[in-house]
Amino acid sequence: MKRSNDFGEAPCPDELGPGPVVLPVEDFIDLHPFRPGEIGDLTDDYLDAARLAGFSEVTLIHGRGTGSARAIVRSRLAKRADVASSSDASGEGGGAGATVVRFKAR
Repeated sequence: MKRSNDFGEAPCPDELGPGPVVLPVEDFIDLHPFRPGEIGDLTDDYLDAARLAGFSEVTLIHGRGTGSARAIVRSRLAKRADVASSSDASGEGGGAGATVVRFKAR
C-alpha cells in the first residue's frame, strides 16, 4: 500500500522494513520520539549532518519533562569542539524545552 504526499508516493511504514530511516536534515530536530538511550548518539549524528549541510545554528527540541533528555543533549554539546555556544531557546521557541546550538565558524 502506498500513500501520497507532497513529494509523490511514499511507502507505508510497514513497507520500510528493518534498518535506519533516513530523514532530511533541517535546522531543528524533535527528540521526543526517541528513547533516552538513543538521544546521545542521535544528537551527535544530527549535529554532524547539520554542520555538513551548512547550518550555522540549529535547535534540538527535547522537552521539559524530567530534564533527562536535556541533560543528555547538554552533556554531548559540552564535548564537541565544533559548538561555539548553546542556550535555552526563546520563549516562543520552546524556552527550556529546546536548546539552540551555534556552530563555530569553519
